[in-house]
Amino acid sequence: MSYQVLARKWRPRSFATMVGQEHVLRALINALDNERLHHAYLFTGTRGVGKTTVARIFAKSLNCEQGVSSTPCGQCSACTEIDEGRFVDLIEVDAASRTKVEDTRELLENVQYAPVRGRFKVYLIDEVHMLSINSFNALLKTLEEPPPHVKFLLATTDPQKLPVTILSRCLQFNLKRMSPEMIAGHLTKVLGEEQIEAEPRAIDLISEAADGSMRDALSLLDQAIAYGAGRLVEAEVRAMLGSVDRSHIHAILQALAQEDAQALLAVSETLAMQGADFSGVLAELISQLHKLALAQLAPQTVQGGEADKIKALAETISPEDIQLFYQIGLNGRRDLPFAPEQRAGFEMILLRMLAFRPVDLKGLGQPVSGAQSPQSPRSGATQTGAATSATSPAASSGLASVKAALKGKGDGGRPSAGKSDGAAGTPVTKPAAPRQAVAVSAELPPFVDDAPPLGVAPAATGADSARPAARLESAADWRRLVESLGLQGMAYQLALNSVFTGRRGNTLELSLAARHSTLRIPTMEQRLQQALQKRLGEAVVLSYTVAAEVEGQETPAALQQREARDRHAAAVAAILADANVQRICETFDGRVIEESVQPVSET
Repeated sequence: MSYQVLARKWRPRSFATMVGQEHVLRALINALDNERLHHAYLFTGTRGVGKTTVARIFAKSLNCEQGVSSTPCGQCSACTEIDEGRFVDLIEVDAASRTKVEDTRELLENVQYAPVRGRFKVYLIDEVHMLSINSFNALLKTLEEPPPHVKFLLATTDPQKLPVTILSRCLQFNLKRMSPEMIAGHLTKVLGEEQIEAEPRAIDLISEAADGSMRDALSLLDQAIAYGAGRLVEAEVRAMLGSVDRSHIHAILQALAQEDAQALLAVSETLAMQGADFSGVLAELISQLHKLALAQLAPQTVQGGEADKIKALAETISPEDIQLFYQIGLNGRRDLPFAPEQRAGFEMILLRMLAFRPVDLKGLGQPVSGAQSPQSPRSGATQTGAATSATSPAASSGLASVKAALKGKGDGGRPSAGKSDGAAGTPVTKPAAPRQAVAVSAELPPFVDDAPPLGVAPAATGADSARPAARLESAADWRRLVESLGLQGMAYQLALNSVFTGRRGNTLELSLAARHSTLRIPTMEQRLQQALQKRLGEAVVLSYTVAAEVEGQETPAALQQREARDRHAAAVAAILADANVQRICETFDGRVIEESVQPVSET
């Protein structure tokens, strides 16, 4: 008898023997037991998760001679013929090889006829997304209202390519990828039934390499059994899969923790001599960094034979470093194909992890260690020694010390030619700052907000003191004052459209037209008041009067518009009076488009 591969030999024959996909099996089992059957089902998911298997078991449940149920007998002629792939009323179609509309029409010609032997005629269309648009259109009507003796079972790995009209006619079930633990459990059972010796770590390697597919896992298991001459050994399985030994990954992590670039390059040399795939090595390194992060924040989730080693490594690398290494590894894996050589690209990624480690400002260059510093907010303690008290002179100049130290670090030790010390006035040559030589205060000077409170006139200082005091006695003074306030937005528009009508002590009386009353928002009025107080140098209060129209005086906005019209009219007059312009108009029968004339800016 010829050998049957494990993927076919161990294909489930009933819902009870299927691994995973409980969310799909529960719906199908209840539908079969309660006789609530739809006429079209769509099974989606990645390769090797059981789409075709579920469809065949469902077809067996529909046509079992014992009756429709979720537990077919598996012994009757219908069940046996379906398992062997020769049941006449189960029509399996490979849509990838029958994409034309003629093939679909030929397939549907026999839909109207009753089943030959079974209870239902079942059409199982695999990779249905490969059908052409015309084929889908030909299938629509039959898929929506098939005869009562017809069931459609569709399977696809790419449901996004299916038309919405097809999706709306089917019950859709998405089969999930299987976890490595679930795959490993099933492989252990298969190996026990096959009486094959296997090391647990070898099974784990195959489960991880299967990438969520049970069929891929069984195929790799077949290959590993042949490679190991009937037994599974971790080293042999690792060699077959081309995966890297975890000891090399742990050596890389240890070298990163110790900042040992030579050790990193030595591990890279060893991996290169073994012919390792550096992209796979980087992927394994990223996976181990994930486990280190879990070991630090959720130690109970780290289990298995390497749990103790993972937890020991997690104590030597800070959480910040792990996050940085993980991100650099992810970006490096994306960029690795662009490197001129994989090994060189991999080594640059490792060196980048060292070069961009976080620094501690208290040590300026000292990498942050895994333990919390005495100044850490989480520790609740204060540092004594390196950090000075907040009341000391050193504390008041902490920010300046940090800036000076950072500037010195950035000079890279080059002499500073144009600088002198304050005492002798002679040039000073700044030596290279050692990595841990500078210690600055952890206390920074407090931020002082010297802005005046609302309603209090600020003292004139700086540029404001150099300007002449503002007068406010007439409408012309009001306009000049508004234009000198430096306001913007709605506050500026409120000032432009206000008319100064008088002053009573510290109260400025302003008038506003009703059509501009929407500008009088409390926050905008407050901004205008603050700007006036700062410009006038005294506390003032605004008193508004809203009228239908402001009579007697023009607002600053109206004055600006009138002056703009006057300047435009003067510019047009100047253009029309120009002899050259007149000669051009006479020669070419032209005219001046006044709207296009722009006065020359005085600035």
